[in-house]
Amino acid sequence: MREIHVSKITETVKQLCMDANYYLGEDIKNKFYEFKEKETSKLGKEILDILIKNSEIAENEKMPMCQDTGMAVVFMEIGQDVHIVGGNLEDAINEGVRQGYIEGYLRKSVVKDPLDRVNTKDNTPAIIHYSIVPGDKIKITVAPKGFGSENMSRLKMLKPADGVEGVKKFVLETVKEAGPNPCPPIVVGVGIGGTFEKAAFLAKKALLRSVDEENKNPYYAQLEKELLEEINKLGIGPQGFGGLTTCLGVNIEVYATHIAGLPVAVNINCHATRHKEAVI
Repeated sequence: MREIHVSKITETVKQLCMDANYYLGEDIKNKFYEFKEKETSKLGKEILDILIKNSEIAENEKMPMCQDTGMAVVFMEIGQDVHIVGGNLEDAINEGVRQGYIEGYLRKSVVKDPLDRVNTKDNTPAIIHYSIVPGDKIKITVAPKGFGSENMSRLKMLKPADGVEGVKKFVLETVKEAGPNPCPPIVVGVGIGGTFEKAAFLAKKALLRSVDEENKNPYYAQLEKELLEEINKLGIGPQGFGGLTTCLGVNIEVYATHIAGLPVAVNINCHATRHKEAVI
């Protein structure tokens, strides 16, 4: 049994909140260059250049790449041989978010109640997902989620008879309806299976995977490629001004489901697909 003090968790979450907002992943930056070579729209190329420059400034100046620094979504993979000491785990995570958003000069975007809309002024509470895994370590992933893209996400309870064509139709309809609102080029997370809430979680989790990494199942890897191609045929383009570069990647995650159901969730990320992780 290995002990981990809550102060270590707080410090790690704090740093991840800042790093995720300052440093765009190499996979996304590489996709900017890759798609710029393919882009036929002159304006689309210019916008991709601007996004590249924006990410460089954010990294060099240690400032947010987007003014919407999101609601902090924290994934905790906790080894079953870990004993957390020194305080309450959830309080420690939220304290890390509080410190990170205050010290990192990140915008505080969380309201305490969805209807009375009073800002908590420190971006807490976070959305926290826990999973227990083998081992004596804790893997923490912080994924700030802006709501320009989050608001464009959808979930639908398809019928089993709708099959893969129903899934593809729903994904494409969702992206088309979103149009320029999620600040394309986007990354699309798709969750298929489980229950109502599990499909949504899978779609969110899918966005943590690098856009360079295919689904391990060849069937779903091929579906990811097909959806990416079809989405980019929509012509929405960078920032919605038209072009070939609407989407940088489609990531699909699946889970077992009921004989009577085919839940599908689509979670969209803007070009600032932000997530950083650490193992303690």
